[in-house]
Amino acid sequence: MGIVLRWNTLAVAVLVGIAIVTAVWWAGPGMLGTAAAAQGTVAQATVTKGAECSEPNAQETVEITVGGQTRAGVLDACGHDQNDRVDVTVPASVGDGDIEVHLADVVTGHDDLRRPIGLALLALSCLSGGTYAFLVHRGPRQAEAAKVA
Repeated sequence: MGIVLRWNTLAVAVLVGIAIVTAVWWAGPGMLGTAAAAQGTVAQATVTKGAECSEPNAQETVEITVGGQTRAGVLDACGHDQNDRVDVTVPASVGDGDIEVHLADVVTGHDDLRRPIGLALLALSCLSGGTYAFLVHRGPRQAEAAKVA
């Protein structure tokens, strides 16, 4: 009966580990890394109003030439002076009004390899936790020499 209880304990730990890995996998790419970088074209923009980096959620105003038209845009950056030229990523579909742009040289997504590695490490940690729980529940083993004597 004692060995069945121990294996039941290990089975519960394994099932919890599988449930955790499945939940993280099902949550999508946002759990272990951000989604892929936004699609768009790189264009050169001129900063019309800079923002101090001490401000929370600093945004700068820029002018961008898109399709032969000069458009206003909002850049999620700080520390640029007026009339500085920066490369920005313009979204593929731009509507009316200000365009929300990002610096072109900033990586906004993660490498595709990070998610499977993260899931593998999470599964390994679940396995390690289950093994540790089994060993703690089992208790210390007695030395063979003590049994013989």
